[in-house]
Amino acid sequence: MAYLPPHKRRSGGSDPAPPTSSLASLSLSSSSPRGRHQLRPSNNEIIHAAGCVSRWSPLPPFSPDSDDADSFRLEPFACEPVERKTGSKPLVLSLSSPKASSAEAAAAAIADRFLPELLAAAERAKHDVPSRKEEILKLSLVARVGKVLFQTGGSHISLESLRDAAKAGNEGSKSQVRKCKSFYTNVPRECFEDMEQSAVKLMGLELDSSKEHYHVKIFDKHQSDSTMSCKCTVQEDGKLAIHKVELNQIRQLVEDISCLSQDLDLRLMLSTKRILKNVDPEVENAIQSLVSSAILDPNVKGGLRWPFGKESIGERFSIVGVWHTNYKAFRNKTLRFKLRHADRFDHRSSTGEVSNEVTFKLTGISKRLQDGNKEVDSLKEMLESAVRMIWDSALCYKMAH
Repeated sequence: MAYLPPHKRRSGGSDPAPPTSSLASLSLSSSSPRGRHQLRPSNNEIIHAAGCVSRWSPLPPFSPDSDDADSFRLEPFACEPVERKTGSKPLVLSLSSPKASSAEAAAAAIADRFLPELLAAAERAKHDVPSRKEEILKLSLVARVGKVLFQTGGSHISLESLRDAAKAGNEGSKSQVRKCKSFYTNVPRECFEDMEQSAVKLMGLELDSSKEHYHVKIFDKHQSDSTMSCKCTVQEDGKLAIHKVELNQIRQLVEDISCLSQDLDLRLMLSTKRILKNVDPEVENAIQSLVSSAILDPNVKGGLRWPFGKESIGERFSIVGVWHTNYKAFRNKTLRFKLRHADRFDHRSSTGEVSNEVTFKLTGISKRLQDGNKEVDSLKEMLESAVRMIWDSALCYKMAH
């Protein structure tokens, strides 16, 4: 029988395999121990910095004087990729009698909770992430749209346990609930298309770019705590040309918010981006060799395949994943709004995902944090303005045309 490489092997059925990175579990409220960066065992695409805070809260919040039994409830959420992976529907927190929340009130509440942690995380990032001569470090604050899911598994999820976790704040790292939470970033297709057609006009943004990229993920045994990601474009001869090489982003702060009056939820996340420059010649030659060997193939997951024996170089370098992305980006002076369709494949687990993702890059705030400008009132105003726009235009996918 002819050899069939892992990325070309098809699982039964035509549906995409369960998502991987978009379902990576995050602690409800945790801080990584001091020391080197913590590499999550289940997914080495995700690195949490020492001291990283990861929290969850509902909006509106639980009442401090009530058990909320009549107001809040946990209900099953139809999500086929998760159901295929776990065998059961995940749960979402909802209101028994949803009431509209004003964007102004929501933005003020989110900014009051998030901004102090954001300033502290930006300060930690300067000290916790070592600056190396071969890397360019940049702080990046993004807002992502999706759904906060709770998977029961072997743990008991209840309103009481969620109340306790939300109340615990930064001290809730030992909560059992943290093991069961995920943020699902694959938005419904109708939402994705509606945003492209009409939400951009509501948000007052202008088209910035529309691009197609292939991301080749390369593992170097000499750098076992990182994966190199080569962002590539297609040349006229059908070969890939490397545009940029990055290492795993390092997460500094993650805030997940169940927006109970909206259709979708919100994640705010501060990360340190690491762009490689002045690459060691041996590493550079390996990267060029692996990327140049790639063959474009729309019939395989991730859109790329390699000839037999060309997926690795010796025992040091190997292909561990590929992404094929198409995106449209829109922007104003302080943020960049990206609609991305991604087809991913992980060579290590032989699993893939196809997803539609909505991301707001808060470039204005990111630049100020990078420059050390921590004028609280100005940053709060910028954050509230961004959240108001997202709340009104991106968290409800029955938008007006």
